[in-house]
Amino acid sequence: MNHKGNLYIVATPIGNPEDITIRAIKVLSEVDIIAAEDTRNTGKLLSYHNIKGKLVSYHEHNESQKARKLIAEIENGLSVAIVTDAGTPSISDPGYRIVQAAIENHIQPIPIPGPSAAVTALSASGLPTDVFTVVGFLPKKKGKRLEQLEKLAFSPGTLIFYESPKRILQLLNELKDALGEREIVFAREITKKYEEFQRGTISELIEKIENKDAIKGECTLLVSGKSQTRAVCIENLRDEITENLKNPGNTTAVLARKMAAQYGIPRKQIYQEILDITGNK
Repeated sequence: MNHKGNLYIVATPIGNPEDITIRAIKVLSEVDIIAAEDTRNTGKLLSYHNIKGKLVSYHEHNESQKARKLIAEIENGLSVAIVTDAGTPSISDPGYRIVQAAIENHIQPIPIPGPSAAVTALSASGLPTDVFTVVGFLPKKKGKRLEQLEKLAFSPGTLIFYESPKRILQLLNELKDALGEREIVFAREITKKYEEFQRGTISELIEKIENKDAIKGECTLLVSGKSQTRAVCIENLRDEITENLKNPGNTTAVLARKMAAQYGIPRKQIYQEILDITGNK
């Protein structure tokens, strides 16, 4: 009877190649197979630490197929390490499917802890850390992005988003529209030479980035949670609703969404209040 191998979930540096644990180096040096999101990037990390290993690709486009093959290798006694380009596998990166497949096949995945962009940024953000949600990347389709943001609008914890440099302004404007004005921290190139943290309100960050040269590097946005002290009674908002309706850009749907996020009142209630004020049914 063959003894099963092991599946290691190995965290790797998010920027600085020296941010890797002694245990991670040991595991990567000893396993039979290293399954990497991008074999070129991982190859550079392995070379930096003088690690020689058998690299195979394992990314979001082949994850289901490769998971089955890697589980078969483990069943035959080989040990496999899963790594991503940066950070901890399964956290907004490939890894979930093979972990799930391993558990279904009575193989207990072994976590090798280490860096995570979300937790690293949160630790230096100055925002509350007792409750937080790692949202990661939002869906690409606008409707689904908005739907997810509306669900997050009433979350009391810090929200953590990942986004590409090209879409940072788009995300900031979507956050302002869906969540209202919030405190926000923009973290870029964490642990690298040009590491940067910027703080302010969403509007202030939009202005700073609009007046800045092209943004480069990996970006993390941390947004303060919904303040429970800002919730108000809808009857006290009639004057504000009436004033906001003077802005041609504030359609009933847009204004309802904005004020719901701002004051912690269900969108449907504000929507109905607007209809009552305007005399529409």
